[in-house]
This record gives sequence, C-alpha cells and structure tokens, in this order.
Amino acid sequence: MLLLRRAIIGPERAVPRLTRNIPWRNIRDVYRDHKICVAIPAYRTEATILEVIEGLPTYVDQVIVVDDASPDATWEKLQRCADPRLTALRHQANQGVGGAMRTAFRKSLEIGCDVVVKVDGDGQMEAGRIADLLDAIIDCPCDYAKGNRFLHREALATMPRRRLIGSMALTFLTKMASGYWHIFDPQNGFMACRASVLARLELDHIATDYFFENDMLIHLNILACRVVDVPMPARYGNEVSSLQISRVLLTFPMRLFRGYWRRIYARFVVRDFSPIALFLLAGLPLTLWGVGFGVYGWVESWRSGVVASTGTVMFAALPLILGFQLLLQAILLDIHSTPR
Repeated sequence: MLLLRRAIIGPERAVPRLTRNIPWRNIRDVYRDHKICVAIPAYRTEATILEVIEGLPTYVDQVIVVDDASPDATWEKLQRCADPRLTALRHQANQGVGGAMRTAFRKSLEIGCDVVVKVDGDGQMEAGRIADLLDAIIDCPCDYAKGNRFLHREALATMPRRRLIGSMALTFLTKMASGYWHIFDPQNGFMACRASVLARLELDHIATDYFFENDMLIHLNILACRVVDVPMPARYGNEVSSLQISRVLLTFPMRLFRGYWRRIYARFVVRDFSPIALFLLAGLPLTLWGVGFGVYGWVESWRSGVVASTGTVMFAALPLILGFQLLLQAILLDIHSTPR
C-alpha cells in the first residue's frame, strides 16, 4: 500500500527560519500569466534539498516535493522548510523516480496549475534555466520541453564518461521507440509539461524507475504531443548516482522494443489506422522469412557441397528485399509523422 503524508508548510506554523529574507513573501511574480508548479522527486537529498527549494525563482507558484522513502533526513529537512509554496509528500516505500513523479503530477493537477517543471533534488539542475523550458512551452508552442545536454560542448566535457556512453547508446533506440526522431539526450530529466497534457496521460502506466523519461516520450507520442529540445547544461558534483549503466544497457533495449510496438499499435492502429502499421505488418514477416530461408539454404548448401539453385536464392532474396523496403518506408513515414 502507498502511504502519502502531506505536510503543507505555511506561515501559520512556527517553524525555524532556515532561509534568508525572501522577496516572494511580499511580492509574487507571475510568469506570463501561467501558474507554474515545480515537482521535485527526492531520494537521499538531505544535503541539497533545502538549497534546491530556496534557489527556485520567485515566479514559481507551487513546489511539490515527493520524499521517495529516503532513509536519510530528507523528510525532516522538508518539515523544517519555511517556504509557503511547499507541499511535501512522502512515500512509505520507495517507488523510484517515476513513481515519485506520478505522485507529484497527480498533486499538481489537484492544485490546478498550467505548467509542471521537473527539477531533481540533488542540485544538478540550474533553477535559472527553468525559464528556458517555460518559454519553449509558451512560445513554440509545444506540449513538452526537455533539456538537451549535448547542445553544450563545454558542459558535455564535464559529463561523467559512464553517463555519456549510456546516453549515446540509448539515444537511437529511444528515437525509434518514442517516434521523436528530432530529440536527443532522452535520459535528461530536466523537463516541463503542460498540465492539460498530464491530465490526458495514463499516469498509472508510466514506468516508475529510471525508464520514466523514456516511457514519458512514448506515451506523449501516442497522444501526438509536440516535444522540443532545449539547450541545458548539466552540473555534476560529488553526488552518487544509483543509476547503473550496465543494468540500463541490459534492460532498456527490451523495454524500448516493447514500447515501440505499444506505440505503433496505440497510435497507428487503434487511434488512426496508418500505412505505417500496414507496412510493418507486411514487411516484418517478409524480412524474417527472407533471412531465415536464406540462412537455411546457405547451411544446406554448405553441408551438401551443392550450390543453391537460382530459384532457391531468389526465393530468399525477393522477400528480403521487399520486406526491407517496406520496413524502411514505415520508418520514413514514422519520421514524417513526428508531431511538430
């Protein structure tokens, strides 16, 4: 069972003053007539969580922090925070970053905001860059804006090699699985999303672990939402990441493969039958037959020492060529159908 403990820290409670004289106590900013909510998943962030909250811009209307059953003093630090914008929630059992964000998304919809921005609680993300994400949402306009660390060469040089290799290896697979061929750095968790889009998402079906960002893109494409990359350098300090690159490389490809077919079925079969689905359904068995029969014929020819006949070769080559062309056409149509 999930236990949520809500603590709304307001000026009416006698709490220690851990922050300096904060200007938003007297004057509230409004970011271009949009109500902004910042969602922060927190796990083992006792050393940074108060600094992250304090550093948020004054135009942020609500701050939702979800303590994902941290074994340290994160929850105690949240209870002592004097920021009246804060709504702190706590999981009884650890659910992962995706589980924390699902809880934060539901709470943001209850509060009634226009845009939700995800900021990690470890201090890696620059709060001053939130405006870049919001401008992309409002001006483009788009439904979902995410950071892209690869657009900053200087910041890219400081990225730990393990994370760099993992991001590069998963980028192409995520492009295909999500259908957003124009985006890069899919593991970047610095993002903003319209609340109206969150209300349409099936939040219960979004991954709860580190696959959360990739799975979000798959679900967004099913709804034909517009996604844009925003240049966003990352900061890396002495924090220890619980993300294991070896585990990601072993588990993410299969999950992306399943996500790809789920997206194709939901968007191009159920919602609107498209030639993409037809080409895939015809091209995949033809390609598999051509490869399978060709390998079988080559093995038989090698065993018997008899060269395969022209008819046997063509019986493998023609389905392979036709199937490959159909698959390639399906990919091209998928790229062309990317929501812009």
